Amino acid sequence: PNHRRVFGHPASIFFQRGIADMDTLQISSLCAEYCEGHSFVCSIFEVPNDGMMIMEDGGEGGSDNMIPSRAFLEREEEFEIVMVPYEETDDGNGGDDLKGEKKGILCRKSTDEAYIKLWGQERFQKHYKNYGVDTIWGWDENSGIKPCGPYLRHCVLAATKMGGVCLDSFLDETYLVDRKSTVREYLEKYPDVMDKLPPSHLAERYGG
Repeated sequence: PNHRRVFGHPASIFFQRGIADMDTLQISSLCAEYCEGHSFVCSIFEVPNDGMMIMEDGGEGGSDNMIPSRAFLEREEEFEIVMVPYEETDDGNGGDDLKGEKKGILCRKSTDEAYIKLWGQERFQKHYKNYGVDTIWGWDENSGIKPCGPYLRHCVLAATKMGGVCLDSFLDETYLVDRKSTVREYLEKYPDVMDKLPPSHLAERYGG
């Protein structure tokens, strides 16, 4: 609850893998941002901790005082990693029978300042500015940044496999940078996105 799903920031990995298109601004990845009154359906994964989260005093364990490890931050470098409440459905596909509120890890919108404070100006230069990107999180609602094509296709395929309200939520409760246009509306306008296959060496990685 109180979070919105948005294609609103570029991901360095898209440039590193050669699937970002600066000419059309199809460079955006997906994140969640705090927004009262909004919510969305998503998949929750239960995975071994394996050092992803650590206690603030350095020990591992389950606690509200856990923070992301350095290794986990490296993997999700541009995000704010937070614990947020969620409501689990009975069938895992958006059913009405809720099991109650739990907590999970969410990759949330951050700031350029936080990125540079954590990783340094040199890394910001290497991962973004060297590709012609001057900001990660400073793209406003009129910037025109669009979803990275192969990544959006990958997300739609994955949501389609889930089907039902999970798919509908992705299409209707995921927004472009203007926070008005939905993914469904974007695909209706640009249906060719689903016809453009990723490079062969990334076919499995971006295959849904």
